[in-house]
Amino acid sequence: MRWFIVPSTLAVLAFATSCTTFRDDLVRGQGAYEASSHDRALAILKQLEADQAHLTDEERAHYAYLRGMTDYRIGYRAEARHWLAMAEQLDKLTPGSLPAEWKTRMLEALEDLNRTVWSGGMQELVNADKPTTTPPPRKSADEP
Repeated sequence: MRWFIVPSTLAVLAFATSCTTFRDDLVRGQGAYEASSHDRALAILKQLEADQAHLTDEERAHYAYLRGMTDYRIGYRAEARHWLAMAEQLDKLTPGSLPAEWKTRMLEALEDLNRTVWSGGMQELVNADKPTTTPPPRKSADEP
């Protein structure tokens, strides 16, 4: 009988530990965002993206907000709009999951992004630093 208790206990412990790791990553991402270390925050949050299912509903709302605002601050406007819209929907499904200050900032950023789309289309959200045309083909070493 002991053999059945120990493995199941270990499985529960492993699951709890893995969830803690995901929550820790979310906290680290939030810390980097709040420290205005947006590149670092984005790296942490992108790594956590595939594991969102392990987060609670409130934590998923926090993830979407942090990811959206990080993208917004860096200038990835299309991505920011996606994640901030997700955060808004998650907050509606689980009311109060976002702090009031976050919700205000999120709605202001979404309004800015939506205004851009409504006035000029989705292409207006494309990052300015991305080339809009294909560069000419490179010449081989044999060509003059």
